[in-house]
Amino acid sequence: MTTADTGRFRLTPMRPRDPGEPARSASTLELFFDLTFVIAVAIAASHLHHAVSEGHIAEGLGNYLMVFFAIWWAWMNFTWFATSFDNDDWLYRVMTIVQMGGVLILAAGIEPAFVEGDFALPVLGYVLMRVVMIAQWLRASRHAGGARRTTIVYACGIGAVQILWLAWLAVPASLAPIGFVLLALAEISIPLIAETRGTTPWHPHHITERYGLFTIILLGESLLASSSAIFEAFADIEDVVPLISLGVLCLIVTASMWWIYFWPPHHRAITALRGSITYGYGHYLIFAAAGAFSAGVSVEVDSQLGHSSLDPVLATFTVSVPIAIFVLGVWLLAIKDNADRVVNTVVPVCAVLVLLDPIIPIPTFLTTLFMIVIVVTLVLRSPQGAEADAGPAGKRRA
Repeated sequence: MTTADTGRFRLTPMRPRDPGEPARSASTLELFFDLTFVIAVAIAASHLHHAVSEGHIAEGLGNYLMVFFAIWWAWMNFTWFATSFDNDDWLYRVMTIVQMGGVLILAAGIEPAFVEGDFALPVLGYVLMRVVMIAQWLRASRHAGGARRTTIVYACGIGAVQILWLAWLAVPASLAPIGFVLLALAEISIPLIAETRGTTPWHPHHITERYGLFTIILLGESLLASSSAIFEAFADIEDVVPLISLGVLCLIVTASMWWIYFWPPHHRAITALRGSITYGYGHYLIFAAAGAFSAGVSVEVDSQLGHSSLDPVLATFTVSVPIAIFVLGVWLLAIKDNADRVVNTVVPVCAVLVLLDPIIPIPTFLTTLFMIVIVVTLVLRSPQGAEADAGPAGKRRA
């Protein structure tokens, strides 16, 4: 930022960023922003674990998916806005930090949402984040050029839906799930409507880097939560071999999930608007599955300790199902169109086969085996067209 670029209040005009900008990467502010979301995901996964272990599977999963929608949608909207208009001046930073406060309010309300069905705090935190986004879109509209109409549609659409979210708090409990689904559909329709009025610019490499970094953070949180559950269980069990085995297998599975996610060239999936929408929306399942993985491991630990009312077979499914969803999601969004017939056979087949895990007495053994098979296959097969993405030194272009 130069003095010539700033106005009276040392503000930089919020102009559209160049989608072909070389060496565009995630900023430190974006990484800082992500950390608050991971706090919310960790709390949501912890309460999912307790709800499932107590046998409240449907209720716990429903609450988790609703809370996770708020987390994911607020994160995604900020991320796509930032790739288009981030100017990194002091006002942009302050407004981003206010959004982080909204995340923490949402996180504080997760326990009442799970325990009492009280979504007041999560909704207030979510609405705060979205109101800040309205201000950001209106600010961007002043210098958006051809995308000005789009920015106005975003601001008006977000504002209208936030009023409905506040009204949703007064809806009877019996109608709340239906109301939530309708409002969620209204939220995800806003970009579909706005982008038809004039597409905002996005940087493919920057966007996919942001998704990749958030995936790493989610996998790291899952690994931390899983390890903590296993370590704490050592004091309550005499035969520690099953726990040690579970810990080793969890490390291998988490590493495999990382390997699978970063094998394909993700930036190819968002070269057009339709692909970008599919990629962005499809990550709801990928992110939610990554967050739920740690809850599944904790449920499995409870089952081994006899602290769960859940059937042991169902307990194992709480580990294998999130993994299967994660792998199938990555395959559909990024691998399928960049792989040969071998990869496109092995990955989805092995992802489905992990659901056979409950048939054997060793928790997550088959899951680990099939994940290793996927990784070995990916190592032996390069993504199609990888050479086109490589520079003179054989490295991927930034």
